Amino acid sequence: MQGLHKFLLFHLLTCLGRTGHGSGIISGTNVIENTMLYMVSVQNNRGHVCGGFFVSDQFVITAARCEELNPTVVFFGTHTLTDALKYEYIEETYKHDGIMILELSRKVELDNSVQTIPLASQIGVKENAQCQVAGWSKISTHGKTVEQLTMVDVHVINPQICKKERPNLPANVICAVACGTNKGFCQGDPGGPLVCNGFAVGVASDNGKFNCDHQDVPNVYADISKYIQWISSITDVDMLQVQLQLAVSFAPSCVHSKMEVLVMSV
Repeated sequence: MQGLHKFLLFHLLTCLGRTGHGSGIISGTNVIENTMLYMVSVQNNRGHVCGGFFVSDQFVITAARCEELNPTVVFFGTHTLTDALKYEYIEETYKHDGIMILELSRKVELDNSVQTIPLASQIGVKENAQCQVAGWSKISTHGKTVEQLTMVDVHVINPQICKKERPNLPANVICAVACGTNKGFCQGDPGGPLVCNGFAVGVASDNGKFNCDHQDVPNVYADISKYIQWISSITDVDMLQVQLQLAVSFAPSCVHSKMEVLVMSV
């Protein structure tokens, strides 16, 4: 009976086109083939609901808020949702603050289409570092979800600056913004990684407003370095791997106009 349930669920997702009602990166560019192979689409029986990323061959990290959407399966191995034939069911979930770990029902094969991403641990990302965030896009707040994985560059901002815009900002987060634009992630696609110099440093959590068209509103990410011991205790991720030094490139200085703060480059 369980096998029949899984078979029917897979075909239901196929018929739905696996795009669902999720939304993602605003004004992004298509991700180049054979890059960001750690990205997964977290789905329920209606389709795509969250992003996520492989940290081992059996564990995926996503945002804790995705739990309320009742995810059951992850698709991976492609940048186009309708081409996603590789999938694995979610066996168990673990939550801690803004992060959720998904344990899959079995190990996946890591190959030229599926890879893991190393995690940043003890070395925090610096202010104004240029990083990337990716997801399955939505053109605007009321736009249509598209099938192609896209990405944007964002700049890390000082937490104290972020708190001026977000007074109730929780601890253990990173804020990032695309200066002078409304680029970033939208309300329906949390869970993807904030990637700096090839390391996952944060987990997309909150875009600040349930509207994707506001310029200079900081996106909020759970700071992975604050949860590395917990993540390792569940996933057995090699701590030698995650303690590699994080060296970041820096973007030109930009004016965070809404906050009237100049974020200086280094």
